[in-house]
Amino acid sequence: MASNSDSSETSYDVVLIGAGIMSATLGAMLKELQPDLKIAIFERLDEVAAESSDAWNNAGTGHSAFCELNYTPEKEDGSIDISKAVKIASSFEISKQFWAYLVEQNYLESGDFINKIPHISFVWGEENVAYLKKRYDLLTQYALFKDMTYSEDPLVLSQWMPLVMDGRDANEKVAGTRMTIGTDVNFGSLTKAMIKHLQSFEDVDLFMGTEIKGIERNEENNTWEITSKDLFYGTKLKHSTHFVFIGAGGGSLTLLDKSNIPEARGYGGFPISGQWLKCINEEVIQKHQAKVYGKAAVGAPPMSVPHLDTRMMNGEKALLFGPFAGFSTKFLKNGSYWDLPLSLELDNIFPMLSAGFKNIPLTKYLVEQVSQSPEDRLAALKEYFPKAELTDWELAIAGQRVQIIKKHEKEGGILEFGTEIVSAADGSLAALLGASPGASTAVTIMIDLMNKCFKTSMATAVWQAKLKEMIPSFGQSLAQDAVLCEKIRDKTSATLNI
Repeated sequence: MASNSDSSETSYDVVLIGAGIMSATLGAMLKELQPDLKIAIFERLDEVAAESSDAWNNAGTGHSAFCELNYTPEKEDGSIDISKAVKIASSFEISKQFWAYLVEQNYLESGDFINKIPHISFVWGEENVAYLKKRYDLLTQYALFKDMTYSEDPLVLSQWMPLVMDGRDANEKVAGTRMTIGTDVNFGSLTKAMIKHLQSFEDVDLFMGTEIKGIERNEENNTWEITSKDLFYGTKLKHSTHFVFIGAGGGSLTLLDKSNIPEARGYGGFPISGQWLKCINEEVIQKHQAKVYGKAAVGAPPMSVPHLDTRMMNGEKALLFGPFAGFSTKFLKNGSYWDLPLSLELDNIFPMLSAGFKNIPLTKYLVEQVSQSPEDRLAALKEYFPKAELTDWELAIAGQRVQIIKKHEKEGGILEFGTEIVSAADGSLAALLGASPGASTAVTIMIDLMNKCFKTSMATAVWQAKLKEMIPSFGQSLAQDAVLCEKIRDKTSATLNI
């Protein structure tokens, strides 16, 4: 399909802004549910999945709550809230089912985007070990986590993660949990494959190197008028559509403001950048085969949970440590330093100032991170890899995240660390704001979006049957049904070759 249109004005059923994992997921699902939909996808860069969906830009891959300790926070009374972990683990299983369906339809190749790799949580110190054991006992009550194993034995832990245990103080109290059914997902590869599949349809247009300059409501026929600009030729085009999805990562907030829907008022964004230590010693890379997550520092945002992470990047094994957080006023890695200042408006400036005042520890943490020296980063790495050598690692720039700030009746403004769908009252426009766990739960997020924006169609027998075909557990709880959970996992694992 051509990457641009010759017509000065075109009409679509659906417009997707941003060629990342979210737009690709929604487009692929809608095209299966209603094949006659005419869809346009707009991307300001000249490459698909080049921002948050790119593997190097992701703070984590294959988030399934098996090892991410920030999804199971310990409360002041010592109890542990596992509700978010159960929800995310369930959502990831739903994503895997949809991906398996796409593989079964020969739309995707399983080996191109997903690989099996153990997920490990690792902690040290009496209090943290007690926390991890308590977490293990709670999670393993659910079928989703029944395969989790726990150990405080240094010999066992050395087998799981030799780099982490080699050279560690023998008197230090340590513990770990492991899920061998963990996965590594290259969301960049997955997104490209889904977009390529969508391009195979004659009624799907992909506009690359194209920026959205205007999103206006046409009250006469209840549609949206989209103004796009070709960044290479400077050509502006008009497009009308019945539905708009803004899935532009950090750029979604700015585009949502252009729509002027009342539901968008009061939202702001706080950008957080990231960096990796990337291993360049092939011998070291081959000695580690796991995603090892620890506990975040006080005040750290969720995307900054430290991990020693094995990944498959375009068929090659890679080893990363981090991410190290930073601050930039850009909302996108390829954005503008004016993004944050220009996002300030009368309806969101108070919530943003209020949220900032209440998150002083986060500000302090970011200042410390920005001022880190190579030796400081090495010291952080040595907590997970005691024998690490600085010459084996180089600094790589990760992606940009924009955390949600929104109005709050009692607190003025609050900083959110998840994802949120903001939609027009009539369901004709929706935007996805926020970050982690994002990509891993994309299918569940899009089902929630369709329940808001395609209510009538979602209630039909045709759509319900198709959703059940694409997601066999649709409408059922994998967290509560152990037999169903095992059956679904066995099937998706076989199809995805994991």
